[in-house]
Amino acid sequence: MTKPSILVAEDEGALVTLLRYNLEREGYRVLEARDGEEALLVAAEEQPDLVILDWMLPQLSGIEVCRRLRGRQETRNVPIVMLTARGEESDRIRGLDTGADDYLTKPFSMTELLARLRAVLRRIRPSLAEDVVQVGDIALDRAAHRVRRAGQDVHLGPTEYRLLEHLIQHPGRVFSREQLLDAVWGSDVYVEARTVDVHVGRLRKALNVDGTEDPIRTVRSAGYSLDESSTVKAAS
Repeated sequence: MTKPSILVAEDEGALVTLLRYNLEREGYRVLEARDGEEALLVAAEEQPDLVILDWMLPQLSGIEVCRRLRGRQETRNVPIVMLTARGEESDRIRGLDTGADDYLTKPFSMTELLARLRAVLRRIRPSLAEDVVQVGDIALDRAAHRVRRAGQDVHLGPTEYRLLEHLIQHPGRVFSREQLLDAVWGSDVYVEARTVDVHVGRLRKALNVDGTEDPIRTVRSAGYSLDESSTVKAAS
């Protein structure tokens, strides 16, 4: 399933970098705009599936961008989540009245933002927020926190589950141990790179159900990937 594209309209460079990292880690395609005029231009050209819109943008305010997006036929139904340092209730109401679907006050937790995005997509465009991600004969159900392979339940520990969740969103892509450490454990947690090998081994063992091929490919001196061809063969 193709993940939604998200337009981040924000002029604070450090926040854009943080948002891009976390959104891409979740599998979203990220578009950027650093001012209101650019946000309207990118939205018209790229037709994003969702817009994260800062209230205080240069050129045009987020409120005005929201109003214009809602006024255009091609973007009138695009979900909009507004970010702002304004916490007053009257400002929140104004943002929602202008057409925003949700509202988050800075500073916010990235976990909460990602949960809000999933909720907005699920509510407004259910097809874009599928809880089940499938590659070949491996299916990961986020809502039920359940994994199946070739029709059989696969029992994973929490770390192996997060590891598979990351790999299954990028089938065929090779991730180094360091990239997997950042994605699964977080960049602020110190874990030895060899720990990745241990958990990959556990994941591999759990996924190797009867009659299936090993779906985890080890690339020497590079890292690991979920080998889509192995899962497809087993599914056919």
